Amino acid sequence: MAVKTTHAVGVDIGGTGIKGGIVDLEQGTLISDRIKVDTPAGARPKDVLAAVKQVLETLGVTEDKMPLGVAFPAIIKNGRTLSAANVSNEWVGFEAEKFFEVGLGRDIHFANDADVAGVAEVRYGAAKGKQGLVLLTTLGTGIGTAMIHNGMLIPNSELGHLQRARHKKDAEAWTAYSAMERDKLTWKKWAKRLQWYYNYLEFLFSPDLFVIGGGVSKHADEFVPLLDLQTPIVPAVHRNNAGIIGAAALAGD
Repeated sequence: MAVKTTHAVGVDIGGTGIKGGIVDLEQGTLISDRIKVDTPAGARPKDVLAAVKQVLETLGVTEDKMPLGVAFPAIIKNGRTLSAANVSNEWVGFEAEKFFEVGLGRDIHFANDADVAGVAEVRYGAAKGKQGLVLLTTLGTGIGTAMIHNGMLIPNSELGHLQRARHKKDAEAWTAYSAMERDKLTWKKWAKRLQWYYNYLEFLFSPDLFVIGGGVSKHADEFVPLLDLQTPIVPAVHRNNAGIIGAAALAGD
């Protein structure tokens, strides 16, 4: 009889930082310190690999004793990165999962960063026990999205790139948190842009729940009450730890 895995390691690779920790898979909580190092300038594959090794060494988990999940800011299909968000263009079309497995000397589970954040919220956070379609949106430099239907992840949704009619820019260029900072918007003015975006998602997908992730979710009380939606919308629970927890959870599977 197989022994159920209760702990796993998650590493969340971002454009500015690489974070990692050991996760209790029953509770969905970190049972180690959250280790963070800067993403190397240029974020080329060999330099990112070295930084991931540093995180694992600091955690003391370089040996293959626990499952390891790695989250990455790209469309990921069959272990290959098909895009590159705030990292080197060398990742486009790159055999990333194999590269990490060879470099780390162990098997890993490799997935999109927004997708794993969605998994964390469905299993352990704001969307736990919710049936139907959950859409998680991370509002940051861009807009990352995760679609989960009855607990099953539909990977690689890129709903931050929905096009705005009669405009040249996509949704995230106009609606992400970075747009609020760039255009010096008040919460009220930013909420008008969010209203357009979430109405669009409602029209296309008829979701049962929106979950707002990203660092701005801690300020949800500033803008969520300004939105008029048919779909319930709530802030994420795990925020900056969601990538670590979700990556570990998928690796534990």
